[in-house]
Amino acid sequence: MARIHWKGSALLGPLPPALVSVGDLEKPNLLTVAWCGVVATHPPKTYISVRPTRHSYAMLKERGEFVLHLPPAALARAVDYCGIYTGAKVDKFKKCGLTPIPSVDVAPPTVAECPVALECRVTEVTPMGTHDLFLADIVGVTVEESLLDEAGKLHMEKAGLLAYLHGDYYTLGRQVGRFGFSAAKKKKRKESGK
Repeated sequence: MARIHWKGSALLGPLPPALVSVGDLEKPNLLTVAWCGVVATHPPKTYISVRPTRHSYAMLKERGEFVLHLPPAALARAVDYCGIYTGAKVDKFKKCGLTPIPSVDVAPPTVAECPVALECRVTEVTPMGTHDLFLADIVGVTVEESLLDEAGKLHMEKAGLLAYLHGDYYTLGRQVGRFGFSAAKKKKRKESGK
């Protein structure tokens, strides 16, 4: 197949269009970031990249805490809105009909309508060009109980999570495999005696 070469670009996806809360319950704000991800499992670390010009940037630097939410597809409009409008002029929680509830380990509130929330404490801020990278420890995680089965196993596929790909929002599709399935040995059929 023929390929076309472009200069270096931030063309990676799909990404989680994460809702990030900053501030506290009395003065919360939300922003949407797609530049985020996991850095390490042990200790659990994540990052978000935020432009210094964003209203939330100063709140984030001052407090050093945030909550990273994985929103369901039903919140696509709110996620988009929180990425476009500034909290300096509008209360995004009210405008989007979202509910701030207390987090367990950090001051910024959790968005009640998001099924998964990672409570984070910033450990390092690194200028990266257009954005500053906020490296953080994941100090707590809350999930909706409806995502757990009777044995307490988490089923993220039930969350109906939203995905972002080069300017467009999508829902996650059907499962096509499981970690390690390419190396798994086929189960032997029991002899039926025939």
